[in-house]
Order: sequence, then structure tokens, then C-alpha cells
Amino acid sequence: MVRGKTEMKRIENATSRQVTFSKRRNGLLKKAFELSVLCDAEVALVIFSPRGKLYEFSSSSSITKTVERYQKRIHDLGSSHKREDNSQQAKGETYGLARKIEQLETSKRKFLGEGLDASSIEELQQLENQLERSLTKIRAKKYQLLREELDKLKEKERGLTAENKMLMQKYEMGRGIIPRTSSTTTSEDLDTDESEMEVVTDLLIGPPQIRHSKKFPPPN
Repeated sequence: MVRGKTEMKRIENATSRQVTFSKRRNGLLKKAFELSVLCDAEVALVIFSPRGKLYEFSSSSSITKTVERYQKRIHDLGSSHKREDNSQQAKGETYGLARKIEQLETSKRKFLGEGLDASSIEELQQLENQLERSLTKIRAKKYQLLREELDKLKEKERGLTAENKMLMQKYEMGRGIIPRTSSTTTSEDLDTDESEMEVVTDLLIGPPQIRHSKKFPPPN
């Protein structure tokens, strides 16, 4: 009698379902035992019945050790896969950076006027526009720095002028000289100028006098 192929679906009859579970459970436990003995493999088998009853088999001294070994292996595999993923990601990032560096080097050569033989008119026009924008920004920054430097020099000049004026006032006060300003003149200055300048004048009334010189006869 030929056995028919069993259809893979839930057995609706409870009695038939229980009988099938018992038969296949025993067959599975037997196969696990045979595998561990014939192939020297570490086998652990855990089965829960529909009612929650536990059936287990372990080729080692304790099924707990096999489960711990399994968990450790899974953890190591996860770490290994993570390292491989990180390695692949690092390779991808390295390749991307290399491409960017190559593009920057190409752009740099073009800005320097090199490697333009294979460039199209559109690329050359775009390059020219970029250079004009860059030159405009550079000039604006240059003029800004020049203005700031000029303002600093003017501020320094004002400070030096004020310091020079203060030193001159201290010097004149040390010599007992009253500082003068260019816009005012005191009466003492006028008196001093008049005393230093003496003008001799003679007032004559009447016609001018004629002075006669005496003539002496020639000697014999």
C-alpha cells in the first residue's frame, strides 16, 4: 500500500492531531539523538505541546550550555556583520571622498587655465562667470581691509597729535612760558614787542635846513 502525501495544514480532529503530534515528536527526538551520535554534533531540541508541555533533548550535559553557546555565537555573528557593514560604509565614504578630491583638483586646474582642451563652450562660460564672481568678492574684501587700515591710521594720527600737543604744553609750563594759541594775542605780548622794537624819530618844523660845507684853499 502506497502512502499518500500528507497535506501541510492544521489537523482539525483533536484526536488525530494528538496522535500525529506524539508520533512525530518521538521521531524528531530520535533523529536528533542519531544526528548527535553519528556526526558528533552538539544538538539541542525544544518542543512545546499544544497544551504547553515541554519536551527537550540535548546531546551535551545541559541544554542551557547549548543555548548559551548559541546566544554567544549569534552575538559574535552580529558583531562581525556590523563590522562588515561599517567596513563597506567606510569604503563607500572613501570612494566618495576620492571622487570629490578628483573633481576639486580638476576645477583647480581649470581655474588656473589648465586642462581646458576638453571643455565645452558652456563649461568655459560657467568657469568665466565663477571667476568674475570670485574676483568681485576678492576686490570687495580687499577694499574693506584697506578702509579699516586707513581708519586705524587716522585714529593713530589723532592720538599722536593729541599726545604731541600735551607734551608741548608740559614743556612750556616747565619753562614758565604761558602757552599761546595762534588765534589770540595778549597785551603782554604787545608790550614786549613794542619794548623790543625802538624807533628813533626827529620832528622838524619849517623848511629843510641846508648844510654848507667849508672850503679850504689848496695848500701852497
